[in-house]
Amino acid sequence: MKLDLLYEFQPKIGPYDEPFPYGQKKAEQATYDEAIEEIRFADTLGFNTVWCVEHHFRDGRSACPSNEVVLGALSTITENLRLGFGVSLMPPGFQHPARVAEKVATVDVLSHGRVEWGTGRSTPMEQIAFGVPANDDSRAQWREAVEFVVEAWTNESISWDTDLISFPERKQCPKPYQDPHPPAWLAAASAPSAVAAGKSGFGLLSFALLQPVEVMADIINQYRAAQLEAEMENLAPLTKVRNDRVGAYTLVHCSDDMDGAHDYLWDSITWWYRHLAEFTLQWEAPNLTPEEQAEVFPLLQDTIKGTVDVQNYIDQDMIVVGTPEECLEKIVRYDEAGVDQLLCYVQFGTVPHDKVMRSIELLGTEVIPELEKRGHRVDARASMA
Repeated sequence: MKLDLLYEFQPKIGPYDEPFPYGQKKAEQATYDEAIEEIRFADTLGFNTVWCVEHHFRDGRSACPSNEVVLGALSTITENLRLGFGVSLMPPGFQHPARVAEKVATVDVLSHGRVEWGTGRSTPMEQIAFGVPANDDSRAQWREAVEFVVEAWTNESISWDTDLISFPERKQCPKPYQDPHPPAWLAAASAPSAVAAGKSGFGLLSFALLQPVEVMADIINQYRAAQLEAEMENLAPLTKVRNDRVGAYTLVHCSDDMDGAHDYLWDSITWWYRHLAEFTLQWEAPNLTPEEQAEVFPLLQDTIKGTVDVQNYIDQDMIVVGTPEECLEKIVRYDEAGVDQLLCYVQFGTVPHDKVMRSIELLGTEVIPELEKRGHRVDARASMA
């Protein structure tokens, strides 16, 4: 297994001492400054990939709507880390696929071929704001946009004429550094999406935060079964690069002294889950059907009330916190579940910057070497189709 980093660029929690917008601005600027320092440090410690999200309108949760800008900057100050789009939102309402092709290829050129191209459809809150269907129609839009990008990357010129995309003949440039193009991933929050990723030849980006490892292992098994089915049926991958890797992200914090970390860490974990629940009820629930609301609402109430014990998340290894030895033990469970790359979400809640730096150092010096001794899946790579 490899250890990655995931950044949403979450500003420190308000309310702020200064009135709007000054407190917010300072918090957002600080989170970028701190993250850049953390990522530069991780580049020296054996981490595999840094993933940067594309989120819109996520007040208090993410200040990263333009991941191509961040990854372009990181390409010039890192040497070893691969640079992950986590993810590019593909339905054309978010951005024309020609722009996705240009942005991702430019980062690949700047980084001399270090890009991992994550793709996704987002959620109703973002979709509605950009005129993207907040139903399963966005899946077909995702697929067509991906096809457009791959054609733009691998053909001298491209034209397109469908109900979704009308595009005159043009020559896209620059072309990606990697030949024929960067490996592609699909963010999947459900088993059907994981199956779709497997059948399409995409790497799987999954979530550990909201499900026990055993549940995630079952989803990974369905993903692998879909891969095997596609191979037996001789189905061509959706892109020109077959990617068979599984990545999962969760909150991760490694500490020398867990007693000393208790106050800031427990508060940060509790805040993270509560904020997610509050955000879901405020912005996502109104876009769900009454049946979906009835299903989601009870699951979030205890989190908002703060009656869910943080220890429950830890005991089920939904998050990874502890000493280096404890973190390694938990991470090995992800390895055994079939995860190839664990995306460590290290900058969350009120965890101080110096504690994040120490966590990265411990993971790099004490955990990653032990994982390297275990080895990796022979086929944990992108192979040309």
